[in-house]
Formats: sequence, structure tokens, C-alpha cells
Amino acid sequence: MRVEAADVSDAEAISALIVELSEPFFLSPSREGAEPFLASISVEAVRRYLSAANFSYYVARSEGRLAGFVALRDNAHLFHLFVAKAFQGRQLASQLWAIAQTEALQAGNPGEFTVNSSLTAVPVYERFGFAREGEVKSVHGISFQPMRLRSGQNGA
Repeated sequence: MRVEAADVSDAEAISALIVELSEPFFLSPSREGAEPFLASISVEAVRRYLSAANFSYYVARSEGRLAGFVALRDNAHLFHLFVAKAFQGRQLASQLWAIAQTEALQAGNPGEFTVNSSLTAVPVYERFGFAREGEVKSVHGISFQPMRLRSGQNGA
């Protein structure tokens, strides 16, 4: 498994992986109301994120195939963390988070991070040391749990 910084050539694979794994996020099976979310994970949107100075993406590849990726926004918000189904259960999410967290700390983050977790991923983020912050939110046709990790709470 190789982990490296992503670039715009990874946009299509990243977008496809998010789309593949996002079904549990939707409030409606028809995805009604989720158009803003869907636009935010389009190939074009991911290209913009990959080109923006305030985003950092790391991809994990196995035999040339995208196994997973992590993205931080503003060196503090865990923007995306996705692992392909074939690679789940192998601690890849933990490895990707550790890389992103280490890079952020080295870039000056004081040890505080946020994430808007899918409801199914809450236990994963709790294992990383994140705590639920407030109630579940339902916005733009999806639900998520805001979470925060404060310095000294690292469970990784």
C-alpha cells in the first residue's frame, strides 16, 4: 500500500469513491434535496478542492487502484475520509487519519480538529478520539454528526 499526496489527476477516482460510499448519508432514497451535496462531490468540485491552497489530500493506492483517501480543510477540519469496500477492516482509515493528523500538527495545528461524520462512521471517529458535539444535523438532504477532537484526546 502506498500513501502519497493527491493531485488533480486523482479527482475522478476520489469523486467516484465518495459517490459509491455515500448512499447511507441520504435522507431520501431518491436523493431529493441532496443536490448541493452531490454537486460538492462531483469531479469538478473535487478538482477545485485538490487545487485549493487550504485543502490537503492524501491517497492510498494498492496495485494502482485507489484504496482510500483523506482530506483536511484549513489544516483543522477532517473534510473527507473514505476507504473502498475491498480495503475496509484493514486499519487503512486509521493510517490515513494518522498521516493527515501528523501533517496538520507539523504545519501548526494545535491539536484541535473537527469532522462532520456520517452517522455510520461515528464509532470510527470516536476511536480516533473525536467526541460528538451537539445534535445530528440534517442539511441539503443528508444527515451528519458534528464531532470535535481536542488536544490530549487523541485515541489513535
